[in-house]
Amino acid sequence: MRAPGGTAVFFGGCVPASPREEHLAHDIGVLLAEYGFTLWHGGYNGLMEHAAKGAAEHGAPVVAVSVQNMPWGTFNPHVTDTILLPTMGARMHTFLDAADVVVAMGGGIGTLHELTAALWYAGNIRPVPVVIAGATASRLIAFLRKERWVYESPTRPLSFLHRIDRATDLIPHITAAHDSHRSNS
Repeated sequence: MRAPGGTAVFFGGCVPASPREEHLAHDIGVLLAEYGFTLWHGGYNGLMEHAAKGAAEHGAPVVAVSVQNMPWGTFNPHVTDTILLPTMGARMHTFLDAADVVVAMGGGIGTLHELTAALWYAGNIRPVPVVIAGATASRLIAFLRKERWVYESPTRPLSFLHRIDRATDLIPHITAAHDSHRSNS
C-alpha cells in the first residue's frame, strides 16, 4: 500500500528534447509513486505523459490540471482525475498552492511559464522545493543564473532550488517533502 506522500507537481513539455529525457521523466514518475506522491501535471503528452505513465504503473493517482475550454487535445491515458479551472492564473495558483515538491524538465513556452512561476512562488510565497531535472532544463537554469534573472541575495535565498541528472538524485528532495507533508497532515 502506498503511504500518503503529498502532491508532486511535474512540469515538462509536449516535445521531449531526447529519448534520455523521456526515460528520465518516466523514472521520476516511478520514484514519485514509490514515495506515495500523487502526480499533478498538465495532462497532455510528451514528458508529462512519460512521468504520468511511470507514476500510474506504480499505482499513483495522476491528476491533470488544465484550463476549461482550451483546445489543447485530450488528456493522456494515465490521468485518473482532472481539475479544470477558469484561467491560467487560477491553474498556476492551484498547482503551486498544492505542491509539496515541483519537478521541472525541458519544454516549450508553457513549461517556461510554469517553471518561472514556480521559481517566483518558491522564492516569495513558500519555499516549496523546485527540482530541475535533465540537461535541457539545467541549461536553462544555468543561463538564467548567468544572466542574473535568477540570483541569490540575503532576502531571496535559493535554497529551494535543486538540480538533478538522474531520478535517484530526487530521493533526498522528495524524502524531505514527504516528511514535511506528513508532519503537516
